[in-house]
Amino acid sequence: MMKGGGFQVVHGVDLIQPHEQWDYTNVGIENNCTNMDKNELSMWVENVTKQLIEDLPEASTECLQTDTTMVYEEGIVPSMLGESRPRKMTKRSYSCDGSGSEQLYWSHQLEDQANLSRLEEHGLNLIKLLLECAVAISVDNLGEAHRMILELTQMASPYGPSCAERVVAYFSKAMASRVINSWLGICNPLVNHKSIHCAFQVFNNISPFVKFAHFTSNQAILEVFHRQDRVHIIDLDIMQGLQWPALFHILATRLEGPPHVRMTGMGTSLDLLVETGKQLSNFAKRLGISFEFHPIAKKFGDVDMSMLQIRRGEALAVHWLQHSLYDATGPDWKTMRHLQDLAPRVITLVEQDTSHGGSFLDRFVGSLHYYSTIFDSLGAFLPSDDQSRHRVEHCLMYKEINNILAIGGPARSGEDKFRGWRSELARNGFMQVPMSGNSMAQAQLILNMFPPAHGYSLVQGDGTIRLGWKETSLFTASAWTSHGSR
Repeated sequence: MMKGGGFQVVHGVDLIQPHEQWDYTNVGIENNCTNMDKNELSMWVENVTKQLIEDLPEASTECLQTDTTMVYEEGIVPSMLGESRPRKMTKRSYSCDGSGSEQLYWSHQLEDQANLSRLEEHGLNLIKLLLECAVAISVDNLGEAHRMILELTQMASPYGPSCAERVVAYFSKAMASRVINSWLGICNPLVNHKSIHCAFQVFNNISPFVKFAHFTSNQAILEVFHRQDRVHIIDLDIMQGLQWPALFHILATRLEGPPHVRMTGMGTSLDLLVETGKQLSNFAKRLGISFEFHPIAKKFGDVDMSMLQIRRGEALAVHWLQHSLYDATGPDWKTMRHLQDLAPRVITLVEQDTSHGGSFLDRFVGSLHYYSTIFDSLGAFLPSDDQSRHRVEHCLMYKEINNILAIGGPARSGEDKFRGWRSELARNGFMQVPMSGNSMAQAQLILNMFPPAHGYSLVQGDGTIRLGWKETSLFTASAWTSHGSR
């Protein structure tokens, strides 16, 4: 029944089986792997991008600086391919011609890249033109950028057979929005959260990335909730709540009995939050868990602390699965201040290993490498005409690319975005809680659901667990606590 804006559920009698789910449509997956020689787009992009940066003219004005995220820490990478070659991406300096010249004199050097010989000439030309377009945008040569975008949109299709063509198609569309935003000063596309949530569910079914975020975080939360009678979870962007049934099931089987669980789910659509609350309440009831759900249709950084209804005697956990689909939390500095005020026992954080802040060229270079890697992973698992793959690429990947490039960085909220939350948490008084061996075991269990030939790999180091594709880190899970935690 509903009470005080939330859902309160009394003990039920039926015990749900671990494999049972609510009314979600399972997506059938046919294991049709493509030729592995064609799944090298991310490595190709890295080489071409490096060449682009080296060949840009020395700038007499401001240099664009970036620290590309380290791909893997020192140590052995337990790759699903049996490889153990840890790799770092070094710091690079990006320069642009302050005069606005967009001419790039590097085509002859590309011919020296021996590892590009197997790649399609069409895709190579697309990537070259895309990079030239990005440089033109970065120096505000919008007329030339517009000309190249028109050419790109005629050459690249999101239904193309190669990952390169699909990536270029979506990047071109996002850069077209960026040019319009630069000319008109407005680019605030509407977000269809229902469509995004459905696509996110499909992504959960065809890729280990979402499951990795859910299960590693659940394990960290479970360890903090050990022997606690009353627990409170604040999910900063709950979506459909896909993560929580697995945790509820484990809590329901505790020897000392399940705790009273209270959950605050945050999002932008009250209707979707209410529906998520009903689903979770029904699930908890069938498990015999006393459960309350409190929906808040606001961004975490914009809420008044009283709305979170913090109660004495509850073990508090905050969960944040970050993404680039939309700005889920508002200004970063306000989000940090709220986390400090809450002082939860644990903050579980799963970050995409690409920067949301910095200059346009910084974001372009990082996101091109990041998303070409994700498109590689999808291309190795699903054929080019697979509807599930297209839905994820169109409804999730493109929206993230568009948000980073077209309205990304400071333009999203009017405030600077942190480049990396782990370093900011450490600077603001939070202490890292090393991810346990059990969390690593959960992550490995998830990868075992996907054939080793698909190239996913895990690495545990510096208290984090990272999931990547062919040694490129894509998602990093970490846990944090603070002095005086609740």
